[in-house]
Amino acid sequence: MSGRELFMAAPAPHAHVGADVGRTMRRVQLALLPATLFGFWVFGWPAVNLFVITVAAALLTEAWCQRLRGCESRLWDGSALLTGWLLALSLPPWAPGWIGALGGVIAIALGKQVYGGLGQNLFNPAMVARVALLVSFPVAMTHWVAPLPLGSAGAPGFVEGLRITLGAVPVPDAVTSASLLGHVKTELSRGVDLAQALDAAGGTLSAWHGVRAGSLGETGALLLLLGGLYLLARGVIRWHIPVGVFAGLALPAVVAHAVDPAHSLSATTHLASGAVVLGAFFIATDYVTSPNTASGQLLYGLGIGLLTWIIRSWGGYPEGIAFAVLLFNALTPVIDRYCRPRIMGRTRRGAPIRATQGSAE
Repeated sequence: MSGRELFMAAPAPHAHVGADVGRTMRRVQLALLPATLFGFWVFGWPAVNLFVITVAAALLTEAWCQRLRGCESRLWDGSALLTGWLLALSLPPWAPGWIGALGGVIAIALGKQVYGGLGQNLFNPAMVARVALLVSFPVAMTHWVAPLPLGSAGAPGFVEGLRITLGAVPVPDAVTSASLLGHVKTELSRGVDLAQALDAAGGTLSAWHGVRAGSLGETGALLLLLGGLYLLARGVIRWHIPVGVFAGLALPAVVAHAVDPAHSLSATTHLASGAVVLGAFFIATDYVTSPNTASGQLLYGLGIGLLTWIIRSWGGYPEGIAFAVLLFNALTPVIDRYCRPRIMGRTRRGAPIRATQGSAE
């Protein structure tokens, strides 16, 4: 071997820390596992069935799209599995199975593969599917059920749960309920006092321990928080986006609640309700669709949190995290442009720094 071949350098970067896509995806899945298992226990077999259908649809669509493109199958990297997983966590746990199947197809085919596959998508694939389903099928996507833990009286068994998921039997009216945010928005529109509406919904504490109506991503907020802290400790994500999301949501909530406590939710209720913990740690932090610099990530997180609060307060939907994430995914290139770090010897706009009189040459 000649010296030229021995010392030939590949394009930068040259440093490698031993991490790869598969390992990163497995760590995120591990962080999601406790909250997911808790959600399975809270909502029973229909939730398990919907999760399996959604993830299977995402994996099959990924394999099909890769075959159509004539590229090597990369199901092993776990990205399609994680996309289906996050989508399943954002769905009503007793939604019909076709919702999960269609969502898995939309997330992978339209949210990911149409842009060129992993690392090329402009928007978070799971949130693309979530918003598409919510806009297209609002009734099915807002049909919540009260918790029926596995093994409890009235909880469906495996066969009955499968029949519910496949639409063979309707969801009993006795178990239908409303999410905390949806219940509060409805009661406020009827002129009911906020404190009374929260008491009827079980209070803010129920949002933290998770035994209440909502999606799998709304249950077990504490377990999701612990999973997010695990990702921070392992270096999978940085703190800027989660802190930005929480601050962007909490700060206006504090001001609004201080001005009008009878009609504005407190910051604690906002943070514990909905899918904000899931969104802050697991969705907004997507490497591909979020800014690269620390300042850009902080600005991005603040914008998502603020927009989520605006949608929750005045929008037509009780929850706004999915819409906020997609809108700021679209702004990521702009944020990267104006928050890029300065190159040594150049201004932030890229022009060379001219030597001033008396400076060293």
